[in-house]
This record gives sequence, C-alpha cells and structure tokens, in this order.
Amino acid sequence: MFKFNKLSSCKVLLLLWGFYYCQTVAYSKEDPLITEKVATTDETLDAKVKVFTVATERTDGFLRYIRSAKVYDIEVTPLGLDQEWKGGDMDGLGGGYKVNLLREAIKAFKDEKDTLIMFTDSYDVVFTTRMSEIVRKFKESGAKVLFSAEKFCWPDTKLASKYPTVEPKASPYLNSGAFIGYAPQVWSLLEKPLGDLEDDQLYYTKTFLDETLREKLGIKLDTESKLFQNLNGAKDDVKLDVDLETNKGTLKNINFLSTPSVIHGNGPSKVELNAFANYLANTFNRKCLICQEYRLELQEKNLPVVSLALIGIQPVPFFDMFLNQTVNLNYPKNKMHLFIYSGVEYLDAMAKSHLKKYENEYLSAKIVLSTDQFDERRARQLAVQQAKQKQSDYIFFLDADTHIDDVEVLRELLTLNKQFAAPVVTKYNELWSNFWGALSEGGYYARSPDYVDIIKGDITGMWNVPYVSSIYLIKNSAFKYLNYDHQYYDPDMAMCDSLRNAGIHMFIINDRFYGHIVNAENFDITVARPDFYTLFTNKFDWVKKYIHPNYKDQLESNHTALQPCTDVFWFQVGTDAFCDDMVAIMENFGKWSDGSNKDERLEGGYEAVPTRDIHMKQVGLDALWLQFLNLIVRPLQEKVFLGYFHNPPRSLMNFVVRYRPDEQPFLRPHHDSSTYTINIALNTAGVDYEGGGCHFLRYNCSVTATKKGWMLMHPGRLTHYHEGLRVTNGTRYIMISFIDP
Repeated sequence: MFKFNKLSSCKVLLLLWGFYYCQTVAYSKEDPLITEKVATTDETLDAKVKVFTVATERTDGFLRYIRSAKVYDIEVTPLGLDQEWKGGDMDGLGGGYKVNLLREAIKAFKDEKDTLIMFTDSYDVVFTTRMSEIVRKFKESGAKVLFSAEKFCWPDTKLASKYPTVEPKASPYLNSGAFIGYAPQVWSLLEKPLGDLEDDQLYYTKTFLDETLREKLGIKLDTESKLFQNLNGAKDDVKLDVDLETNKGTLKNINFLSTPSVIHGNGPSKVELNAFANYLANTFNRKCLICQEYRLELQEKNLPVVSLALIGIQPVPFFDMFLNQTVNLNYPKNKMHLFIYSGVEYLDAMAKSHLKKYENEYLSAKIVLSTDQFDERRARQLAVQQAKQKQSDYIFFLDADTHIDDVEVLRELLTLNKQFAAPVVTKYNELWSNFWGALSEGGYYARSPDYVDIIKGDITGMWNVPYVSSIYLIKNSAFKYLNYDHQYYDPDMAMCDSLRNAGIHMFIINDRFYGHIVNAENFDITVARPDFYTLFTNKFDWVKKYIHPNYKDQLESNHTALQPCTDVFWFQVGTDAFCDDMVAIMENFGKWSDGSNKDERLEGGYEAVPTRDIHMKQVGLDALWLQFLNLIVRPLQEKVFLGYFHNPPRSLMNFVVRYRPDEQPFLRPHHDSSTYTINIALNTAGVDYEGGGCHFLRYNCSVTATKKGWMLMHPGRLTHYHEGLRVTNGTRYIMISFIDP
C-alpha cells in the first residue's frame, strides 16, 4: 500500500544509486560516497553494537542493503563475502552455513555483556532508521534476544501449534532473517552444532519452542513489527507514505501503528520490498544524493563493447525509421556488434537492406530472417549467445516497435553502471509503457500506485521494477542468468522472471524523454505503403516521416510565405516519402478514371472538367486526408488568407491526378468548386517529367518549376481561373483538394 502526500509543483530529479565496484569487505561509516548522514544521538551506544550479515555475492540486493546501512551510519560486517556459498539451495531447506559463519564471527564478543549482536539477511533487507532507534526499540521489548516474526510457520508447519498465542493480526512465527541480542545470550543460542546444509530457521525455531531455553536466553519475537517487518503475508499490514514535500518515504505497520527499522522481503515478497525500497533510506530525495554515487564515467579510449540486438517480432509501422534511428546512436560502431532478427516476411527486405548498408561499420554483424524459422525465444537467446561469444561487455536489446528519440540513451544507460537498466518509453498520449510497476499474484501485470506518476513524469528518477520489455541494457555479469524460455511465460516475462530469481534488479529511468513505442495494433500490411495509413494511431511518427521538416518554420510570425502569383502561396509540406508513398498507393490500386465527363464516383455522375485520377475514398484514405487538411493545411491557410476560419475544413473532392503525353497531357481552363484549393506536386519536374505546371489566366502567371512535396494554395471560385499546362514527356502526379466547396 502506497500513499503519496503533498504533491510538490516542482518535479524531483532522481537517479538511483549505482555501486557495482565496491572493493572493501568491511563497510564503514566513514565511506565518503555517503554524502549525507543521519546523526546518531548516542555514539557510545553505537560502538557497542556489532552488526553482521552473510553475503557471498555482491548482488544488487546486497549493494542496496549496504547503502541503506551507510545512510543511517550503521557499520556492517559482511561474512563470507566473495566466497563459495555452502548453505544449500535457499529456495528450500538450508542456510546452516550462515549460523556457522556468525558463530565464528562473534566468538570474540561472547563474554561482553554490554555488547549487542545484530544479524540480518542482506539480499532482501533494507534499514530505515539509525542504530540508536533500533537499540531503543530492542530495549523496550524487554528481551535478551529479539527475533523478527512472520505470518507463516516455516519450514515445518506442524510446529505452528506449539507457538505462544499472540494478538490478532500479529505475526506469531519466528523468522531467522533478522534478530538482535546481547552477546552472551546470542553466543549461547549458537552453541549447538549445525551442519552447513541444515536449515537455520528451523534451528532457531526449535530453541525458541523449547520453553526452558526460551526463558533462559530471554528470547522474544517482535510479533507487532515494532523493530522488524517481514513482508511475506503482510501486504495488507503495511503502508508506504511518501511525502513529496520532504521526499521522505516511511513504511508503517497500520495494525500496530509502528514504524519498523528493518524491512525484510522474505520468501516471495521481494517484489514488494523492491517497490517499497525505491522510496526508503533517502533513495527518494530532493537533493538527489544518490544520483552520482558510483556513477560510471565513460572513457572514450576504452569504451565498453556493446552487442546491439534489434528484434522485429511482428509487422510494425515505421520500421525503416526504427533502423535509421539505431544508426544515429551516439556510440562508435567499431565498439558494437550488430544482431538483427526479422521474425516476419514484411520486415525481411528492410532488415537485409539495412545490414548491407551498414554491416562493415560494426565489429561484426549477423541477421536472422523469417525464412530461418527462428521463433522469438530462440532469436533472443541467440543474440545473448553471440554477445557471449564476442565477449561483449553489454547487450542492448531494442524491439522494432520502440523508437529512440535521444541519441545519448545508450551512453546514459552505461553510465548508470547497473546490471540491468532501461529508459521509460510509452505510447504517445497513452499509459502503455515498457515496464510494470507491480505483479499480480499470478505473476502478471498489476498497476503500482506510482505507475501513472512515473509515466506522466510527475515524479522523475529511477525505480527498481519487476518487469521491463522493449528496450533495455544488460551487463555481461547477468548473461548467465538470462532465460527467454518458459513453460508458461512469453519471452519477455520469462527473461524478467529469470532475472528476478537471480536477484538482479531491473532499473528504469525517466529523467528525460528517451523514446517512445509505436502503435502496431491494426497495422494492415495488405495495403500498399501501410505506414501512410497510420496517422490516427501514430501521429508523431507519421508527421516525422511524411511532413517536411521546414513545415513549422512557415507558421512563425516572421516568416513570409512565397507567392509565385497573386494570392497563390507556395509551402513546403510533404517529404519525399509522403510523395513516393502516395504515388505507390495510387499506382498499386491502378483504377484510374478514363478522363471522360461521366464519373459514377460523383453524386451527380458528371464531371465538367474531368481528369485521369483516383479519389482518396477509393484507397481508404478519405478520413485520413480530412485529418491532414485540418492538422497541416488549415494552419497555413489561416495565416495567409486572413480572417477566414473554417475548423475543420470540408472537402468532397480529394484526388491524385496523373498527366501523361499519351493519356491526358493537360487540363483546360476552369474554376475550382472550392473556397480554396491545394495542389501538391508528388514528383520532380525535369526529372520524372517535362512540361506541366499551372497557369492562372487572370494574372497571366504560371508556376512551372513545381517542387516535389511543395503545395500551391490558391482561391477557388471567380478569381483564379486556371489551367493545367501540357506535359510533354514522362508522368506528372499531383494531389488536389477542393476545400470548403
């Protein structure tokens, strides 16, 4: 349960910590990387507390644990660090190795009656208060040894009936993940021999359930979670308050109005711990103290080698743009291996063309096409295998529906120095993104309380989340854990499941706009040039591909529109792709009118001034074209024809005309049935055809050197009587709309 309080009007710039290159075994409170300390109130008391943990690997969870200890000035001694784990499989029985390491470590303190020994797990534990607060809570308990408590009796459920009765909603059962006690009592607790592969929790449980030993050693359980909070089974017991004025997160037990000092994501509750920990221990902080901790500074002469894996699973719009954007990444290609997977025939030709053009610029290049009959799972696993073989430092996965808008994205992810990092990308104007903030009980999507705030950028920074897809960077230390094959999960979910199980945190950042996801729903590849049909579903990319880059400049107040003739205005509107795709769509349809006055497409069945043409309705583009007129044409019209507003514009006649010397080479003088007309040149004069143009008789003014993608706009009725000039060679294509007839 989350609660966000007092939303600040200012966005908070956050980046989560990075600290993968810790070099010391003992982590002291003098570490200079912790730039803000929470002062203790009793330094003498601190000196009498010895805190131990067992961690053989420097996992993401361990690094988070150590950071939280440093924030609260808690000195921790890790046991077994960088050594072989001998405690068995912790998914089942095991962990006796932890007991044996701890016993040896505290031997020197066994007779010190004033010394407190504190033990916690580390991979799934976070501190939230200073040591003086922990000691105060311990002393208030009246125990000599205080264990954390949980909701489930494990590993032997038959022992549940032997536990003392507790208050309703309390946690009745011992958990071995955290305890604190006086050194002599803790030493006595550990005296009994235990095999490395035996279970540590069962070991402590049997001692606790022995009433004589329990009384002798003064063992109690923190059943009301005043000091320790175990999260498994306690989802409804806790609430996270995040005060956005102070940027402080506090986890509370709402049953007993307590604020636990040690949070333990025991069992399957690690996903919940990860979510809470995003806001605990000064992680979510206005000063963003964690932003630069252990951040990697890239050395241009020694950049990491990255495998770039481009994955096309299904037909997606704007695949050509996707490929070109990867070329523009600000990262030297001689430090990259290229892997392309095209899982469908529609993408094959573009993928092959891209590879042919750029393969020699990369360290190596490999392509897998749909004809190779690799499914997505095998393709992704093959990409990882190639990265291993090439000894890449990282692999950067990028799915074909995800477009890069910030060429620095790869460098930014590398500097975060994480095993897994990804930018937040979304579909435009939607809440659909490349990450999940939470998981349901079945392991599928669940919306976290902070999800919408992250998507909208109301809070900015970095978060550890349970699921990421589409675009992500993985360090080679995690390669061995990657698994895209699962009996029930799709490849993305299988990958995330494998990383979660390995204790690898998946971090997302949203500190700026890195890219976006295109909408591939209802993408119809049965039509010619299907990208052109997606204005309504992918406006951003449609405009980027088809509208001239100078278009917006023409709307500026200081811009003067070109006037080749009186009240005839000339604008840069369409790109080459706009023109080429429109011509291809029409020629693919192929049903050009015969140029006679009889035209059954019109309401009256008669055309006074006929042309050889195809109407936009015939190719399913009439609604799209009306949107084009409203979005693109109307702003230009309102600028040059002052005082005329019609929102949206109406047009019943939208068509492409084809002129050929042997077909229809010209058009006789006429008035258009419009308030104003637009005429867009779709190919190039002097290259694709000779002759042609438009002559305005009243002004004796001709526009002959029409430019591909440029639009003529002129009044229709009465004033601009005009004719289409003769095409003498080749084929001329123009797009015509009679607007507001």
